Amino acid sequence: MYWLVALMSMAIFGLILSGIALELRPRLATRLRPWYKPALGTQLVLFVGAQMGLLFLGVSDALAEPETTAASATGMSTGMGLAILGVGIPTGLSTIGAGIAVGPIGAASLAAVMERPEALGRTLIFLGLAEGIAIYGLVMSILLLNRLG
Repeated sequence: MYWLVALMSMAIFGLILSGIALELRPRLATRLRPWYKPALGTQLVLFVGAQMGLLFLGVSDALAEPETTAASATGMSTGMGLAILGVGIPTGLSTIGAGIAVGPIGAASLAAVMERPEALGRTLIFLGLAEGIAIYGLVMSILLLNRLG
């Protein structure tokens, strides 16, 4: 299982370094264009694959037989730690989705309110609908957390 964690860490580290390099030197992107998109895509596929591997291998650890007194004295098991990380994934992903949705909707609603102030209520409804995505993820995390305990 540690090789999956190492694979995920290397994929994240590579994506971060690639992003920093392309942000600091944007002209580098035109010279590296033939290979940087496939490289980033490969890193993303490796990351998602390793995450799915951790999910499937971690589920067996989380659903294993009850802990003995020796395991409970040392603290949390690896499977339970992975299960708790898995509980946080819906909240994190839904928050990212809500942020992606709220950005353009907020900008458009600000422009609409500047032209027609009476449209404020309607634009707030649209913003609330976009923000509801994050609430759905939070509810899913709470439901999953209740299943662990």
